[in-house]
Amino acid sequence: MSHVADRFVVVLDANVLWPFRTRDALLRFGAAGLFRPRWSEAILDEWVRTLIGAKPHLEESVRSQRFAMARAFEEGLVEGWEPLVDGIDLPDPNDRHVVAAAIRAGAEHIVTENVRDFPSATLEPLGIEAVRADDFLAATFELYPAEAVGALRTMRKAYRNPSMASLDFVFDLQKSGLPKLASLAKEHVDVL
Repeated sequence: MSHVADRFVVVLDANVLWPFRTRDALLRFGAAGLFRPRWSEAILDEWVRTLIGAKPHLEESVRSQRFAMARAFEEGLVEGWEPLVDGIDLPDPNDRHVVAAAIRAGAEHIVTENVRDFPSATLEPLGIEAVRADDFLAATFELYPAEAVGALRTMRKAYRNPSMASLDFVFDLQKSGLPKLASLAKEHVDVL
C-alpha cells in the first residue's frame, strides 16, 4: 500500500467482495492508499462460503485470494467487534456483525450492495454511512482522480487472459455493475 495521507477507513461487506471486478477495483483503490479497507473474519467467511457454494470449482482460487488479501492488507482484519453485536438493531440481525466491525475499526463507511439493510437512523449516530460499491468508487475517484486513474491502469494491465484495451476495460467496468466508475474512467481512457 502506498504511504499517502491518513485516508478514511471503510468496511467492505461480503457482497462487494463477491463480484470479481468490484472486489478488484476496491482492493486496487485500497492498495493505492485511497482508503483503508477493513473486514472481519465473519465477513471473509461469509464471502468465501457464499462464493464457493455457488462456484465450488473455484474453491482453491477463492482461498488463495483470501490469503493474498490478508498478506496485502495486514491491517485489514478487524478484531474485538463481537461484544458490540448485541447492542446493534438492524432489519436483518445477521448484518449486525458488519456494523460492529465498522464501529470497532472507526470506519466512516460500510461499502455494501444492501444499503437498505443498514438504515441511516442506526448508522448516522455512529458516524457511519452505508454506500454502494459503484457510488463509493466514483466518489473516491472524484476525490483522488490521478491516484484512481493509476489504480485503474494497474488493474487493466494486470488482465492478460484476455488482455483489454483501455476502452474495452471501461466497457467491462460498466458491464460489471460499475457504471459510475466507468463513466469517470472513460474521461481518462487515453491514459488508462
